Amino acid sequence: MRLSARVDYALRATVELAAVAGGETDRRPTPVTAEQIARAQEIPPKFLESILLQLRRGGVVHAQRGPEGGYWLTRPAAEISLAEVIRVVDGPLAHVRGQRPEDLGYQGVARALQDVWIALRASEREILELVTIADVASGKLPDRVRELAADPSAWS
Repeated sequence: MRLSARVDYALRATVELAAVAGGETDRRPTPVTAEQIARAQEIPPKFLESILLQLRRGGVVHAQRGPEGGYWLTRPAAEISLAEVIRVVDGPLAHVRGQRPEDLGYQGVARALQDVWIALRASEREILELVTIADVASGKLPDRVRELAADPSAWS
C-alpha cells in the first residue's frame, strides 16, 4: 500500500484536532488554526490549507473564519475511521492502474490476479475501517492492529 503525503498529512491533522478536542462532546470544541496544526505536526502550511479544504468539503472537519476561527472535527473522533479520511483525500482505497479491481478484465492464467487485488483491498479496508482517529489520538489501537504490528515480519 502506498499512501500519499496528502493522506499522511490529512490523517495527522485530524488526529491533532482529536487530541486538542480531548473529551469535548457536549459543546463545539475550540477551533484550532491551520497554523497550530501545521506547527504541531510539521506540515507545510500552504499544503495543509488545501488538505483542510478537502476535509471540510468531505464532511470531516468544520471551519470558521475570523479571529476566533479555526477547524474542528464534525463528529466525535471515535466515529471517524482512517478509511474515511483516506477516501476524502485520495478516493477509493485500492485501484489498479486507476481502475477498481472488480472492473478489471484479466485473461487466461492471469485471471486470478483480480481476486488477489480484491482480497488486498478487503484486507486494507478491514484495518482502516477498524481504526478510528480517536484510537490513534489516544494511542490505544485495536487488538488486531497491535497483534499485526507486533509480528517482527511486519516490519521488513
